[in-house]
Amino acid sequence: MFYARIVVLYSLLSICSTNESKIKHASKPVRLFTEEELQRYDGSEKGQPIYMAIKGVVFDVTTGKEFYGKGAPYNALVGKDSTRAVAKMSLDPADLTYDTTFYITSCGSCLLDGPHESQLQSLEQIFSGTYKAKYPIVGYTSRRVLNEDGSPNTEFKPEDQPSFTLKDEF
Repeated sequence: MFYARIVVLYSLLSICSTNESKIKHASKPVRLFTEEELQRYDGSEKGQPIYMAIKGVVFDVTTGKEFYGKGAPYNALVGKDSTRAVAKMSLDPADLTYDTTFYITSCGSCLLDGPHESQLQSLEQIFSGTYKAKYPIVGYTSRRVLNEDGSPNTEFKPEDQPSFTLKDEF
């Protein structure tokens, strides 16, 4: 009887271990940050992580606290979505926003509506080459995941979860 139980237990463990690699593990949930919640991670509280958003993607930049922590040179960028500031390479308070619709003076007198192409290229390069390559993604801003009316943005795809489907979260 004891021997039979051992054989059955061994068989079950063997089946479970061979099927384990076939089990599709659930991807980590998408964390949604409101503007107010993101502000809590601005580096002002000791021991609290430091978060910064670009293009609606929230990065944990705590390992770069010498750049982003309280009193550091780029502290103005954290605790908010700083897409515009990163695109323009600016720390001007007016640029510390997610909004990339801004005016660029060109040719002396003409104004171009929207971000300048070179600034958009710079934004993409910094976003991918620096932030995505160096800092972990901890979530997304509500503006990235939701539409203005509060409905789910069906075009949303997390940067770090290529097989994500919206129905997994909503």
